[in-house]
Amino acid sequence: MTGRTAWRAGTAPRRLPYALVAAAAILPRLGVLLHERGTITAAYVDKGDVFARTLIAHGTYGFIPGRPSAYTQPLYGWFLVPLYWIFTRSWVVVGLAQIAVAAATAILVYEIGRRWISPLAGLLAALAATLHPYLVWHDVHMNREILDELLAAAVVLLTLLVAERFSLLLAVGLGAALGLAVLGNVRLAVLPVVIAAFLLVLGRRAAVLPAVVTLAVAAIVVSPWLIRNEVSVGCFTLTTDGRALWKANNANTLRTLEHGKWIDDVPGIPGAPPTPQDAGAIYRETGRVIPTDECAQMHYYRHLALQFMRHHPGEKAKLAGLGAQWLWQPSVTKTEGRRGAGSSLDVGRSVVEPAFMIALYVLGAIGLFLVPRRLAALAVLLLGYDTLTAMLFAGETRYRVPWDFLIALCAGAAVTRFLPRRNLSPLARNEEDDVAIRRAARPPQPARR
Repeated sequence: MTGRTAWRAGTAPRRLPYALVAAAAILPRLGVLLHERGTITAAYVDKGDVFARTLIAHGTYGFIPGRPSAYTQPLYGWFLVPLYWIFTRSWVVVGLAQIAVAAATAILVYEIGRRWISPLAGLLAALAATLHPYLVWHDVHMNREILDELLAAAVVLLTLLVAERFSLLLAVGLGAALGLAVLGNVRLAVLPVVIAAFLLVLGRRAAVLPAVVTLAVAAIVVSPWLIRNEVSVGCFTLTTDGRALWKANNANTLRTLEHGKWIDDVPGIPGAPPTPQDAGAIYRETGRVIPTDECAQMHYYRHLALQFMRHHPGEKAKLAGLGAQWLWQPSVTKTEGRRGAGSSLDVGRSVVEPAFMIALYVLGAIGLFLVPRRLAALAVLLLGYDTLTAMLFAGETRYRVPWDFLIALCAGAAVTRFLPRRNLSPLARNEEDDVAIRRAARPPQPARR
């Protein structure tokens, strides 16, 4: 087929946009990886790294050999285990693996835009999402958000596909993606219910079975981890780190945050036993094993956090407002003890990132009214969910960036709408014609009774 006919028929190869998006994701991150190679596995590593090393060396998924733990979400550690086992623990292995995940995420963003906005809008959105200044630096360091980004894009893509076709096979894929997302981030524990409700609102009776399948598969994916924790740790839970909830909700939290510190700087409870993470640090330094009751600590700190919210609603409201502000502010949150304080990283946090995000916010707000209503509703729902979790726990830039691609998609729609058509390349014009033709060719849907 000729090039024009192929684009109109929707059969043209997507090698060029895939290559552009992958290059935009890979090349800048390779530069950052080489620059940061001395810190990738040495500073600010995720707890999943400790769990992965302990599992490979001693067969125990936890901080201490022979003592299984559930003190963190498991997915990022599982991601690292095969990398360490097949290759080795090094900055090259971790960095390249995470760059590959970032490239896959960018391609998924392109696919979302291509299918539901236009190929050009999808390309612009994918480029904006992957060239996000914060992510270019953050993605190459050890952090679980790299998997949050990939799974967030997969959830959005599959949700839109299920809402369009109500396919049970697609619902299985959506449920699996949601289950993995929950295993990667406990803040997403309610997200499968939110997505199922979204499908029911769109499809009503036709969406009942796909919504049920989605919830069932998500539960099946999560259940082995919950059962493992019940059997090996002693409680049926996603994570025993109830102290994280307490650090974000106690009488000292607001004062700590207002003084430029982070919730990790909140003073501990005098006389409280060491946490599993503290016990793991002591073991690595001295070889001494300190017994800890993870489940008792989880219930204790969770009770304290809930009591604070119940008895101090005014202060909790202030914390919720601060969490939402820190989540959505265009500049990167700068706290005492932050990495690279006073260096060029702070310039990026206070100058480069805000300039990028302000432009993205403005274009995204305009584009929200230009994208299909289904995509706009899903974007508002997911960004609203992320905001509510930040208000409940704590807000920071790294908790928002996995969902920033939704804003980029709307921004891509705004740019393509206002870009003069005569300035588009022939290829871009053909892409937009192709989308219009395919939309017009869709058979009319029968009216619902």
